[in-house]
Amino acid sequence: MKRILTIQDISCLGKCSVTIALPVLSAMGVETVILPTAVLSTHTMFKGFTVKDLSDQITPITAHWKRENIKFDAIYTGYLGSAEEIELAENIFRDFRQPDTLIFVDPVMADNGKLYPAFDMAYAKQNAGLCAAADVIVPNITEACFMTDTEYRENYDENYITGLLKKLAGLGAKISILTGVSLSNGKTGAMGYNTETGEYFAYQNDLIPAKYHGTGDLFSSVCVGAILRGRDLRSAIKLAADYTAETIRVTLKNPSQPWYGVDFETTLPALIDAMRK
Repeated sequence: MKRILTIQDISCLGKCSVTIALPVLSAMGVETVILPTAVLSTHTMFKGFTVKDLSDQITPITAHWKRENIKFDAIYTGYLGSAEEIELAENIFRDFRQPDTLIFVDPVMADNGKLYPAFDMAYAKQNAGLCAAADVIVPNITEACFMTDTEYRENYDENYITGLLKKLAGLGAKISILTGVSLSNGKTGAMGYNTETGEYFAYQNDLIPAKYHGTGDLFSSVCVGAILRGRDLRSAIKLAADYTAETIRVTLKNPSQPWYGVDFETTLPALIDAMRK
């Protein structure tokens, strides 16, 4: 069984970060080790949430793992709440990376043309440095723009996306995947670029008129899990995009109309079935 380390916060209520990554990757048949950077009472879309920073625990935990000679087939980072946590993640890459270890970075920090309130341009540049150490990165368009000093556009064409992907490749990652990419009206999905082959690849499905917190975490978790289970990159992206879209569809049908996250628990059996094919 493959083993992955995911470095993210724990939002106790909210269906994001570790509370998505752990159940999803486990359901996909991947042993999932967590390294929580902080504990939040809820995710940050709730008012009045509490936060307990755990940065001071990261080095003691990883030192124990080194003494136990723990190894990982992949390291997957999501939301990192501070510059210190980015530096700690970079140290973990150096300490635990083996020749065949996959480094997968989701540089969670922005959306809809704006950085999240806690972050600034210095943080974005540090995230760009983290991406430079990765094999695969999965920013959305906004995050890619901040990391590459590119003007953000709500309306764009394929040339804009391929240019942005080329700039991301310049950061140093082997494979760059842009999420939330719409290449035609009524469609959305992802587009990527492989620096080793010079190949672009894209996958689109129907745009669903709804937005939920945590769908990026869902896409990333399924994508890295599929790669670890032996799927090629195109197949992994298709599975992640289709599963995320189906989960949004199912959530929209929930009569209680949940606003803070998707009902991925309902669709996990379908994901498990897909992994068996």
